[in-house]
Amino acid sequence: MPEPIAQPSDAAISKRLVLLLAFTCGAAAANLYYAQPLLHTIGGTFGVSNGTAGLLVTTSQVGYALGLAFLVPLGDLLERRRLIVVMLIVSGVGQGAAALAPGFGVFALALAVVGLTSAVAQIVVPMSSSLAAERERGTVVGTVMSGLLIGVLTARTVSGILAGLLGWRSVYVIAAGLMFALAVVLRYALPRVAPTEDLPYRSLLRSVLHLVREEPLLRQRMVLGAAGMGCFSVLWTSIAFLLSGAPYHYGDTVIGLFGLAGLAGALIAPVAGRLADRGHGKLATSATLVVLLASRGLLALGGHSIPALIAGIVALDLGVQGLQISNQTAIYSLRPEARSRLTTAYMVAYFVGGASLSAAAAALYGSDGWAGVCVLGAATAALALAAWLATERRSWAGARPGTVTQRV
Repeated sequence: MPEPIAQPSDAAISKRLVLLLAFTCGAAAANLYYAQPLLHTIGGTFGVSNGTAGLLVTTSQVGYALGLAFLVPLGDLLERRRLIVVMLIVSGVGQGAAALAPGFGVFALALAVVGLTSAVAQIVVPMSSSLAAERERGTVVGTVMSGLLIGVLTARTVSGILAGLLGWRSVYVIAAGLMFALAVVLRYALPRVAPTEDLPYRSLLRSVLHLVREEPLLRQRMVLGAAGMGCFSVLWTSIAFLLSGAPYHYGDTVIGLFGLAGLAGALIAPVAGRLADRGHGKLATSATLVVLLASRGLLALGGHSIPALIAGIVALDLGVQGLQISNQTAIYSLRPEARSRLTTAYMVAYFVGGASLSAAAAALYGSDGWAGVCVLGAATAALALAAWLATERRSWAGARPGTVTQRV
């Protein structure tokens, strides 16, 4: 007898399942960031420059963006549990290939495959939104996204420690095992979720563009998301170069520990989700953009001050994560039947912004050092704040007297 398919209801999702989904998101997203604190070591192994090694971050993020564009929409078309399990298995294969890579080109290709399939995290997020009751949706999404951020940040620490103890290839062996183990657990723990569309695949992809064209709030949040991820990538692409050189001269293990400074950002996610549930999403967006801009000053001082650098990392990750939850809660309020495609549109913009500014930061560090990448990050945050204020001003100006506007 086939298993029953879960249907939307007003019943609260179990905390155990929320935590499992949060862990899955974190483990999948972590795959994109294991290399960041190891870039100078990996570059030395394969005999390439720091600038070339920095492009590994761009490679995995481009793969992730392609996964968002072409795989995540399938979450509206296919049964999600099966899709999630298959993507985790392929991700494990990619991690294994990275561990065994004989040269830089093979390693980069393996990371592209891992990036492509790590987009499974963005199938899990709308799935958690669909399983949650309306009254708790922001809180559930915030908790799941906290798991994602914890995975992103602890990935650097874990990879640094493992590389210091067992060599950098051990990171990818263990990551492969984790992906295979999660595939087995989720096969039995997740409910089956009915598809929400029966469109042909090409029509499904075209419908993503229709959503972008028809939903101004989605376009606004895509711009903010791209800028937020850009600021995040500028920091984490270049920080290994800063910390491995003068005046710090730290090794892989110590560099990886700096990822822990960003864990404070995980604390803001449920708070931002609760604010959205209570109708204060715009306030949360404004506050996180101001924090994002302010963090760049602290990071600039971090070129010669560890306390300032740590404070800057904390502030930046608070801003990025709070902005992310505000953005995703807002777009999920638009069309419940199209949450995977809304996620696709938003997250493609998000990671295109990240990949573009990651590549820019890697190149800029070679010519202008830490000061140059700090200016790049500050300019990106300032443009995001300006875009938010401009679009909100037009939104309020265009509202008719007596119209109730959506506070998300």
